[in-house]
Amino acid sequence: MSLEQGWNLDNSYCQLPEVFFAETDPEKAVSPKVVLLNKNLAESLGLQVEKLNPEVLSGSELPERAEPIAQAYAGHQFGNFTMLGDGRAILLGEQITPSGERIDIGLKGSGSTAFSRGGDGLAGLGPMLREYIISEAMHALGIPTSRSLSVTLTGNDVYREDVLPGAVLIRTASSYLRVGTFQYAAARQVTEDLGTLADYAIERHYPEAATENNRYELLLANVIERQAALVAKWQLVGFIHGVMNTDNVTISGETIDYGPCAFMDEYDPETVFSSIDVNGRYKYGNQPGITSWNLARFAETLLPLLDKNQDTAIQIAEKQLAQFGKVFEREWLNGMRAKLGLLDEKPEDEALAKELLLIMKDMRADYTNTFRALTEKSAEQPNWFAKDAFRQWRVKWDDRRNQQVASAEASYGVMRLSNPVVIPRNHRVEEAIKAAENGDLSVLHKLNQVLSTPYASSKEQDPYTRPSISSAPYQTYCGT
Repeated sequence: MSLEQGWNLDNSYCQLPEVFFAETDPEKAVSPKVVLLNKNLAESLGLQVEKLNPEVLSGSELPERAEPIAQAYAGHQFGNFTMLGDGRAILLGEQITPSGERIDIGLKGSGSTAFSRGGDGLAGLGPMLREYIISEAMHALGIPTSRSLSVTLTGNDVYREDVLPGAVLIRTASSYLRVGTFQYAAARQVTEDLGTLADYAIERHYPEAATENNRYELLLANVIERQAALVAKWQLVGFIHGVMNTDNVTISGETIDYGPCAFMDEYDPETVFSSIDVNGRYKYGNQPGITSWNLARFAETLLPLLDKNQDTAIQIAEKQLAQFGKVFEREWLNGMRAKLGLLDEKPEDEALAKELLLIMKDMRADYTNTFRALTEKSAEQPNWFAKDAFRQWRVKWDDRRNQQVASAEASYGVMRLSNPVVIPRNHRVEEAIKAAENGDLSVLHKLNQVLSTPYASSKEQDPYTRPSISSAPYQTYCGT
């Protein structure tokens, strides 16, 4: 049956020293029922959509050649170092796709593991739907991310503040190697294991560096490059991760762990949604700085590999870490140029973009809709566009665009590809989750359909472009 379903699993991670994982069996579902199945993703993985059954998608049955494990890792959680591991995630293996890609595929919410620390390892339907909705929306926006294959009700109850319907998410990523995986290895102080892990990460994600004498420096440089580019993409669409602990920073440069995450409506760098981020450590405006801090922790783990002389190793690490700010500013500014239709580069572009953001903050402007209004004349124009501050800025913007060789239509064309019409509005996500929890999946399916084409402008999209009319502060929760 597994082969008929298209499973083609390998288990290279299990070739690492056994300290990096613990064998774990998923908990069986009482009465599994598939709620969501991502047919496009399934087909790209080589899976036969019509033959996938609820038992496999809930973890009650294992595909052939699956070796279920929980990965070990550590992490700085809100700045405090802790030894951790997958407490409610089980890696089934690596699916080798028809195109030859190696993709980690695993279960989330399928029961306790050796790393659950007293938790039940289960998940409620709502948090699993949230991860599906937002991870797939991020993919549609063109942002590197883990992806969601399915959400399946288990028939088991999950006990949190209330009794919740249990669910299992199947998610994928190019790998779930994290900064925290390296912190775990470094904390054990076994340099041989650290080197084995680093060589494995290079082989998985940066094979071009494998034969170089400075391959560990190249590993650090590449991870810094990808993470800087990733957080720039977050900033450009107003995404707030909410829990940027080092165990949620991937070596591949993908976004993972969609717990207390959300998108901004009103532009404000102080925006925090996470109920557990009481001091605003991971607020929108802090995300680049926190990413840099997290990467410094990664660099610390690599010191024994960078050079036998610690002072020399520190110099190498500091040289690479100094690149983060340069890469982030480059990626962010290039992204902002595209959002403003600037197809060449001028020294004044950064000041022009930041002046607009200051005006938006003062006007409590909707982030997504402001750029949409600049892009589409047919879009609703905010009242504050009549204010002197914006009108003066617009003169500068028009002058700047008129200086470029590209036509106005080419400029607007780039803007249409860079400014989403729709994002996962928080109230729309909550609306879809609540309806699904009450047995109505139509709201959820419609939302996912709209979010799959975020740059399309149509009447169908219009109802999903409007921010919430509620003035109550919005909070998100980690779901554990």
